[in-house]
Amino acid sequence: MTVGLYAGFFLLAAGSVPALRQAAGRRRAVLRARTLLPGEGPGYGGGAVGRAALGRWWAAARGRPEWLCLPAAGLLALLGGSPLPLAAGALAVPLVRRRLRAAGARKEREALAGRVVALCEAAGGELRAGRQPGHALAYAARRTGALGAEEARVLAAVGFGGDVPEALRRAARREGAEGLAGLAACWQVAVDSGAGLAAGLDRLEAALREQDERREALRAELSGAWATVAVLAALPVAGIGLGAVMGAEPLRVLLHTPAGGACLVLGGALEAVGLWWAARIVRGGGGDVE
Repeated sequence: MTVGLYAGFFLLAAGSVPALRQAAGRRRAVLRARTLLPGEGPGYGGGAVGRAALGRWWAAARGRPEWLCLPAAGLLALLGGSPLPLAAGALAVPLVRRRLRAAGARKEREALAGRVVALCEAAGGELRAGRQPGHALAYAARRTGALGAEEARVLAAVGFGGDVPEALRRAARREGAEGLAGLAACWQVAVDSGAGLAAGLDRLEAALREQDERREALRAELSGAWATVAVLAALPVAGIGLGAVMGAEPLRVLLHTPAGGACLVLGGALEAVGLWWAARIVRGGGGDVE
């Protein structure tokens, strides 16, 4: 029996040698064609088109990540054989978009606050170097971009003897630029009483940096609470995945049976309320820090 198996193996191997040689020859011919004619050849152009399409899809997904809810919901709809996950994914798109926009606005606000600190630092450095207050402020504004759309108004007030503190207060109305109100107060005091503007800018910079440090420390302390909220949010999904691995077919039960549908609606409502309440508690403890 063993001799027969070895003999059969060697016969199959010997019979496959010509086929392997023929396949290798076709492979070499295709490689030569691709070398001589870049972008041509069987399947070459199709692969390039596929990669280009994938690249465009990925760029669109990075620009609008909230739309990734739809493919994920579509996959659940296919696995569960029900359109309900797709409808839930469509409802989740505006909620995720709102959340992402809030996170983006917070990042922009913090970046603007950092540019205001850099403006105070740069202006103070120019003043200590002997430059006039107007020139120091103009240089710092152009270097940091902290004034944004109000830069032209502030620089016009500086250059033509206008009301610089008022222009700075107008620029401070944007979220994240509140520190410009302190700069306006320092400028007003320096103009009215002749006090040193550089010393006031140093104290303002120190106060703004201390505020940023407190915000970062509070965010670090709240990171554990946010991690707990994220774990609680993932527990139902993990339970459904565990049930699917064990062969319990949780998607079929939840989407195709009356009792499962009732549990899905009630559990989803309780999950949403619990997450909202937990996030409200954490957000209340940290103010606008998220």
